[in-house]
Amino acid sequence: MKTLKKLNLILFLALAGLVIGCSQGKKNEQSSEEAAEETAAPNTLTEKEKADGWKLLFDGESADGWHGYGKETFPAAWEVADGTLHIQGSGRGEAGAEEGGDIIYDEKFGNFHLKLDWKISEGGNSGILYLGQESPEYDFIWKTAPEMQVLDNERHPDAMLGKEGNRQAGSLYDLIPADPQNAKPAGEWNSVELIVYKGTVVHKQNGETVLEYHLWTPEWNELVAGSKFPELNENWANVAKEGFIGLQDHGDDAWFRNIKIKTL
Repeated sequence: MKTLKKLNLILFLALAGLVIGCSQGKKNEQSSEEAAEETAAPNTLTEKEKADGWKLLFDGESADGWHGYGKETFPAAWEVADGTLHIQGSGRGEAGAEEGGDIIYDEKFGNFHLKLDWKISEGGNSGILYLGQESPEYDFIWKTAPEMQVLDNERHPDAMLGKEGNRQAGSLYDLIPADPQNAKPAGEWNSVELIVYKGTVVHKQNGETVLEYHLWTPEWNELVAGSKFPELNENWANVAKEGFIGLQDHGDDAWFRNIKIKTL
């Protein structure tokens, strides 16, 4: 009798293990499917993103929807290569090359959530600009727009200039430093997000919120007054409620991909 009870117990434990194993297997399979959904290939939207209203600004194959700042055409110094928008560095800094210059997306945005990946060359400098205006009055979009800095923090002199690191990667250029400073080295991809909603602006870099600020407030005006911008454009603090998204040609090689936006 004892032997029979022992056999029954062994059989019960074996069956229980089989059931648990199958259940765990299904959970693992579901987790894998969910992970695959969340890590779709660059320059594509997941089904969830489509349902949530996200829009691709770059499909990895063409520069459709983009043009040179102050131009009707797409600059020759920019190319679509290996699924990226790539500015081919001129080595001339912001002066750039005649066939280069900043690029902007054709459509203006006001309240939005922007995501993209960037990679910079050694010693490189670039930027992501938003709420910018295209006007013959200004030769560069940064004279009208806030900028999320793109930089090789280890080599470019801008990393040591400004105040308290406010010219390093992820920062609101020359105004607010990214904290924490979590940018990856030159040659590696960084994932960033910009959220703009009724004057509240958030910069995220590599999964962390690195700064938040509020446009059109006394604090904002004071912040701008202490920067380099008033001497370049006395109206710089009057950022528009909607504007263009731009990618900067600062004379260095830089790559951008996975550019997507959701209107809020």
